Amino acid sequence: MTPAPIQIRRAQLGDAAAFARTMGHPDVMTGLLQMPYTSEALWQARLTDSLAPGKPDLVLVAERPDAQGELQVVGNAGLHPVGPALRRRHAMGLGIAVHPEAQGQGVGRALMQALCDWADDWGQVLRIELTVYVDNPRAIALYQHFGFRHEGRHVGYALREGRYVDAFAMARLHPNPPRLPAAPA
Repeated sequence: MTPAPIQIRRAQLGDAAAFARTMGHPDVMTGLLQMPYTSEALWQARLTDSLAPGKPDLVLVAERPDAQGELQVVGNAGLHPVGPALRRRHAMGLGIAVHPEAQGQGVGRALMQALCDWADDWGQVLRIELTVYVDNPRAIALYQHFGFRHEGRHVGYALREGRYVDAFAMARLHPNPPRLPAAPA
Protein backbone atom coordinates (compact mmCIF):
# COMPACT_ATOMS: atom_id res chain seq x y z
CA MET A 1 0.00 0.00 0.00
CA THR A 2 1.34 3.42 -0.98
CA PRO A 3 1.47 5.99 1.84
CA ALA A 4 -0.76 9.03 1.44
CA PRO A 5 0.85 12.11 -0.13
CA ILE A 6 2.79 14.36 2.22
CA GLN A 7 1.94 18.05 2.45
CA ILE A 8 4.36 20.57 3.95
CA ARG A 9 3.17 23.83 5.49
CA ARG A 10 4.30 26.42 8.01
CA ALA A 11 3.49 25.47 11.59
CA GLN A 12 0.66 27.21 13.44
CA LEU A 13 -0.06 27.66 17.14
CA GLY A 14 -2.78 25.03 16.82
CA ASP A 15 -0.07 22.44 16.06
CA ALA A 16 1.23 22.47 19.64
CA ALA A 17 -0.55 19.21 20.55
CA ALA A 18 0.97 17.47 17.51
CA PHE A 19 4.44 18.73 18.47
CA ALA A 20 3.98 17.40 22.01
CA ARG A 21 2.73 14.06 20.68
CA THR A 22 5.66 13.60 18.29
CA MET A 23 8.47 15.12 20.35
CA GLY A 24 7.32 13.37 23.52
CA HIS A 25 7.00 9.92 21.94
CA PRO A 26 9.54 7.58 23.59
CA ASP A 27 10.85 6.38 20.22
CA VAL A 28 11.45 9.97 19.08
CA MET A 29 12.50 11.68 22.30
CA THR A 30 15.67 9.61 22.75
CA GLY A 31 16.98 10.92 19.43
CA LEU A 32 16.46 14.57 20.39
CA LEU A 33 17.75 16.96 23.02
CA GLN A 34 14.21 17.35 24.37
CA MET A 35 13.27 16.38 27.90
CA PRO A 36 10.66 13.68 28.55
CA TYR A 37 7.01 14.51 29.20
CA THR A 38 6.73 17.56 26.99
CA SER A 39 3.38 19.28 27.15
CA GLU A 40 1.12 21.05 24.74
CA ALA A 41 1.58 24.24 26.81
CA LEU A 42 5.36 24.04 26.39
CA TRP A 43 5.03 23.72 22.62
CA GLN A 44 2.41 26.47 22.54
CA ALA A 45 4.96 28.80 24.18
CA ARG A 46 7.81 27.72 21.88
CA LEU A 47 5.67 28.12 18.78
CA THR A 48 4.42 31.50 19.97
CA ASP A 49 8.03 32.65 20.20
CA SER A 50 9.23 31.11 16.93
CA LEU A 51 6.23 32.28 14.90
CA ALA A 52 6.25 35.88 16.17
CA PRO A 53 6.34 38.51 13.41
CA GLY A 54 9.88 39.50 12.50
CA LYS A 55 11.46 36.29 13.80
CA PRO A 56 13.77 34.59 11.27
CA ASP A 57 12.78 31.06 12.34
CA LEU A 58 11.12 28.73 9.85
CA VAL A 59 9.00 26.03 11.48
CA LEU A 60 7.28 23.51 9.20
CA VAL A 61 5.00 20.53 9.65
CA ALA A 62 4.37 17.55 7.42
CA GLU A 63 0.79 16.37 7.09
CA ARG A 64 -0.91 13.49 5.41
CA PRO A 65 -4.47 12.16 5.52
CA ASP A 66 -5.41 9.48 8.03
CA ALA A 67 -7.76 6.56 7.26
CA GLN A 68 -10.77 8.94 7.43
CA GLY A 69 -9.12 11.48 5.10
CA GLU A 70 -8.41 14.02 7.86
CA LEU A 71 -5.00 15.68 7.65
CA GLN A 72 -2.74 14.71 10.55
CA VAL A 73 0.64 16.22 11.47
CA VAL A 74 3.20 13.40 11.21
CA GLY A 75 6.44 15.39 11.51
CA ASN A 76 7.97 18.77 12.08
CA ALA A 77 11.20 20.55 11.32
CA GLY A 78 12.68 23.96 11.78
CA LEU A 79 15.52 26.31 11.06
CA HIS A 80 16.47 28.61 13.91
CA PRO A 81 19.13 31.31 14.31
CA VAL A 82 22.27 29.95 15.97
CA GLY A 83 22.50 33.11 18.07
CA PRO A 84 22.25 36.90 18.02
CA ALA A 85 25.81 37.62 16.82
CA LEU A 86 25.81 39.71 13.64
CA ARG A 87 28.70 37.71 12.20
CA ARG A 88 26.70 34.44 12.50
CA ARG A 89 23.46 35.59 10.84
CA HIS A 90 24.29 33.48 7.81
CA ALA A 91 23.96 30.28 9.88
CA MET A 92 20.88 28.48 11.18
CA GLY A 93 20.42 25.40 13.32
CA LEU A 94 18.20 22.55 12.13
CA GLY A 95 15.87 20.32 14.14
CA ILE A 96 13.58 17.62 12.82
CA ALA A 97 11.27 14.95 14.25
CA VAL A 98 9.01 12.40 12.56
CA HIS A 99 6.35 10.42 14.40
CA PRO A 100 7.30 6.70 14.54
CA GLU A 101 4.20 5.67 12.57
CA ALA A 102 5.42 7.83 9.65
CA GLN A 103 9.14 7.07 9.75
CA GLY A 104 10.68 5.49 6.66
CA GLN A 105 7.92 6.88 4.43
CA GLY A 106 9.52 10.01 3.01
CA VAL A 107 8.32 12.47 5.65
CA GLY A 108 11.82 13.41 6.82
CA ARG A 109 13.01 13.73 3.24
CA ALA A 110 10.08 16.03 2.35
CA LEU A 111 10.73 18.23 5.39
CA MET A 112 14.47 18.39 4.68
CA GLN A 113 13.85 19.30 1.02
CA ALA A 114 11.52 22.13 2.04
CA LEU A 115 14.00 23.48 4.61
CA CYS A 116 16.96 23.34 2.21
CA ASP A 117 14.95 24.95 -0.60
CA TRP A 118 13.87 27.79 1.69
CA ALA A 119 17.42 28.27 3.04
CA ASP A 120 18.96 28.28 -0.45
CA ASP A 121 16.34 30.28 -2.34
CA TRP A 122 14.83 32.68 0.19
CA GLY A 123 16.42 32.65 3.63
CA GLN A 124 19.89 34.06 2.92
CA VAL A 125 21.32 31.05 4.73
CA LEU A 126 24.86 30.05 3.85
CA ARG A 127 25.28 27.41 6.54
CA ILE A 128 22.87 24.97 8.21
CA GLU A 129 24.19 23.29 11.37
CA LEU A 130 22.96 20.34 13.41
CA THR A 131 24.02 17.77 15.95
CA VAL A 132 23.00 14.13 15.71
CA TYR A 133 23.70 11.25 18.05
CA VAL A 134 26.38 8.95 16.65
CA ASP A 135 24.05 5.95 17.10
CA ASN A 136 21.34 7.35 14.77
CA PRO A 137 22.39 6.02 11.33
CA ARG A 138 19.04 6.72 9.64
CA ALA A 139 19.18 10.41 10.52
CA ILE A 140 22.85 10.63 9.57
CA ALA A 141 22.10 9.08 6.17
CA LEU A 142 19.22 11.55 5.61
CA TYR A 143 21.47 14.50 6.43
CA GLN A 144 24.26 13.23 4.18
CA HIS A 145 21.75 12.84 1.34
CA PHE A 146 21.12 16.60 1.60
CA GLY A 147 24.80 17.51 1.57
CA PHE A 148 25.58 17.67 5.28
CA ARG A 149 29.15 16.76 6.19
CA HIS A 150 30.71 15.64 9.47
CA GLU A 151 32.65 18.44 11.15
CA GLY A 152 33.52 16.74 14.40
CA ARG A 153 32.48 14.56 17.27
CA HIS A 154 31.26 15.87 20.62
CA VAL A 155 32.26 13.36 23.30
CA GLY A 156 29.77 13.04 26.17
CA TYR A 157 27.53 15.54 24.39
CA ALA A 158 24.26 14.88 26.22
CA LEU A 159 22.75 12.82 29.00
CA ARG A 160 20.30 10.27 27.59
CA GLU A 161 18.60 7.70 29.78
CA GLY A 162 21.30 7.96 32.45
CA ARG A 163 24.30 7.75 30.11
CA TYR A 164 26.38 10.37 28.34
CA VAL A 165 26.29 9.90 24.59
CA ASP A 166 28.38 11.33 21.77
CA ALA A 167 27.05 13.39 18.90
CA PHE A 168 28.37 14.39 15.51
CA ALA A 169 28.49 18.04 14.49
CA MET A 170 27.31 18.26 10.89
CA ALA A 171 26.79 21.20 8.56
CA ARG A 172 25.69 21.94 5.03
CA LEU A 173 26.91 24.91 3.06
CA HIS A 174 24.75 26.49 0.37
CA PRO A 175 25.64 24.55 -2.80
CA ASN A 176 25.54 27.63 -5.03
CA PRO A 177 25.64 30.82 -2.94
CA PRO A 178 24.00 33.84 -4.58
CA ARG A 179 26.29 36.37 -6.22
CA LEU A 180 25.73 39.65 -7.97
CA PRO A 181 25.94 39.45 -11.76
CA ALA A 182 29.15 40.76 -13.27
CA ALA A 183 29.07 44.51 -13.81
CA PRO A 184 28.83 45.55 -17.45
CA ALA A 185 32.16 46.66 -18.90
